[in-house]
Amino acid sequence: MVKQLVLPIKDSNILSQIKDTLLNNFIYGRRNYTVFQVGKATLLRVSDVLALKYDDVFASDGSIHSRVLIHDKKTGKPNELYLEPVSNDLKVYYNWLESNGIHSEWLFPSLKKQNIGTDTHINERQFYRIMQKVGDLLGIDYLGTHTMRKTGAYMVYQQSGHDIALVMDLLNHSSQKMTLKYLGLDRETKERKLRRVNFD
Repeated sequence: MVKQLVLPIKDSNILSQIKDTLLNNFIYGRRNYTVFQVGKATLLRVSDVLALKYDDVFASDGSIHSRVLIHDKKTGKPNELYLEPVSNDLKVYYNWLESNGIHSEWLFPSLKKQNIGTDTHINERQFYRIMQKVGDLLGIDYLGTHTMRKTGAYMVYQQSGHDIALVMDLLNHSSQKMTLKYLGLDRETKERKLRRVNFD
């Protein structure tokens, strides 16, 4: 089986279409959209986004914690999340949960299972299928569960003046090489640097 190539979304128009499709083409679109936004803003792996608890993010009065400390499932490293960039989306999501009477210990519950009395969060396979459906609807073949993390990392890289050290830190990576490869920038960066060299 060929491993699917998942790339960051670099085009703002395509990003808008993906967000719009996540929001408007699914029964639980508001949840799916918020998963994507939180993943993009925190640069978490999908497993860590989906495993967030409701109380990790919301206080008892519905306000949003400005910072959340978690441990990455894959690496075990501590990771402090800064939620301010996604606070507006989280406020809308909180109101959506309230107005639909959805109460779960999980931030992103699997609502199918909740209907039959089991409280669990949406899993990676379910979210992969959601992203595949978005890709099918839009004719994009490079979407997957890593899309939001790669896109968020790429946005930070571009908008921070190519601060690779910051992106490395946010991704909890141990080397620049790993980060550049993850963003698909290893070749692009090498070629850009070589263009500046005068070989005369």
